[in-house]
Amino acid sequence: MTTNSTTKKPAAPAAEPSADTDLVAQPAVGSRPPAVPNVVRPPISPFESPIPITLVHHFEIDGTAYPPGADLLVAPEYAERLRAQGYAQLR
Repeated sequence: MTTNSTTKKPAAPAAEPSADTDLVAQPAVGSRPPAVPNVVRPPISPFESPIPITLVHHFEIDGTAYPPGADLLVAPEYAERLRAQGYAQLR
């Protein structure tokens, strides 16, 4: 039986933060940045404000596919239409 004659090198010590290092909370590796709602069509008149919705099913608007749970901002009439058809929840 052959054995490995190389020795393992000790692990490098963990770096300690210095006093002059600014300790700001960093997001975890692999975490997503906070979602920014998208304003999608149809165009909103200057007299109304967009309504936030959360999609319940996959939905495609203007060639962009949105997964379930996507947060969007849409015109009030469009939001009500999507809610009535079962595609969205009003927030």
